[in-house]
Amino acid sequence: MSKDDIYAGSQGPSPFEFNERVAAVFDDMIGRSVPGYRELIGRLAQLCRYYYQPDSCIYDLGCSTGNLGLALCREMAGDTFRMVAVDSSRPMLDRYRERLPEGSCRESIELVCGDIREQPLQNASVVVITLTLQFLPLADRDALLARVYRALRPGGVLLLTEKIQQTDPALELLQQDFYYRFKKERGYSELEISQKREALENVLIPETVGAHQRRLEEAGFRCYDLWFKWFSFASLLARKETP
Repeated sequence: MSKDDIYAGSQGPSPFEFNERVAAVFDDMIGRSVPGYRELIGRLAQLCRYYYQPDSCIYDLGCSTGNLGLALCREMAGDTFRMVAVDSSRPMLDRYRERLPEGSCRESIELVCGDIREQPLQNASVVVITLTLQFLPLADRDALLARVYRALRPGGVLLLTEKIQQTDPALELLQQDFYYRFKKERGYSELEISQKREALENVLIPETVGAHQRRLEEAGFRCYDLWFKWFSFASLLARKETP
């Protein structure tokens, strides 16, 4: 695994993008930037298996380099399933393809390079959106989740993980402080943290948990749960109820 040192040297401001350089160090970057990431991916894979319905599809929207897909292959242990993994970054998908082992796992996962807002969705029992909605314009988020709801079979679920913000300024400062502590403890310097923050400004736009819950309700979900939270990161499970 290559070490993430993209922001180690002083550099001019430029928006963050999922290019070849990021794809090469992504696993190190996300492991050192998202608290509980490995645990999260493992539990998401287990939830995918739990809710997967035969002859349906799992969608991983914003699949990056394939950590969830690989975890699901291990979780399914040779059982038949179908996943469509979508990402707009060709370098990230190239890395994903390199990591897929030969055999049933490679045959079970279809990689699609495209915009998740335009991806056809149908006959889904599980839709996973991990740290991806936050990169979409606010105006496009409602429509995507409404499409997800319509595509889900009754009993199917949306598994949504996002970076979040607080409405209370003091809690937001506390959340930010502990997040920067986390990154420093994993070897990131003040310069790296500062430059990464500047690169993500106006690219990653977080919302509150309440905003996500309202969006789920507006999409049609009536049953949902906040099942994981670490200061500025949260995961929700929303189930489409049986009529």
